[in-house]
Amino acid sequence: MAAKLFIVSAPSGAGKTTLVKELLKRFDDIVYSISHTTRTPRQGEVHGKDYFFTDKAQFMEMVESGQMLEWAQVHGNCYGTSGPFVQEQLTAGQSVLLDIDVQGGRQIMDFGLDSVSIFIMPPSLEVLEQRLRGRGTDTEEVIRTRLENAKGEIAQKSFYTHVVVNDMLDEAVAELIAIVEQETAK
Repeated sequence: MAAKLFIVSAPSGAGKTTLVKELLKRFDDIVYSISHTTRTPRQGEVHGKDYFFTDKAQFMEMVESGQMLEWAQVHGNCYGTSGPFVQEQLTAGQSVLLDIDVQGGRQIMDFGLDSVSIFIMPPSLEVLEQRLRGRGTDTEEVIRTRLENAKGEIAQKSFYTHVVVNDMLDEAVAELIAIVEQETAK
């Protein structure tokens, strides 16, 4: 299997994290890149497993010292990917999966790194709103912001190599697996 850098992006609530978890269960040879973030952990999230939770000053120090492959401010919080980690894995022949927002995905694509980009689409904005409300973790203001941001993110789907519509979970997982198998066979 050829080592690849996979970028998976989606609007908040599209089911990206669920799909990524299902994908990683099926591929032992893909390393998940844990992002750094300044946001507060959600219930059940673990530092070093779900994210590396940090404060804004420490995060910006990492940015300024060139340690971030990409980073973005999303919904008032910073998120970023460790460049040294990704490069180490690829150099060792290990594929890496980045579960990142559209801003970060575009930074990597614009940077010119060889990558396979996958955009996860919700079936509709109405379904996306239902999913966001169903999480029960966000205020009305945050939900409105996420829906507004989703429109701009969806408008950028054409920059991605592949688009997967997450309507039926099993079908979306199967499509994602097929993409990874096809890309790693090249």
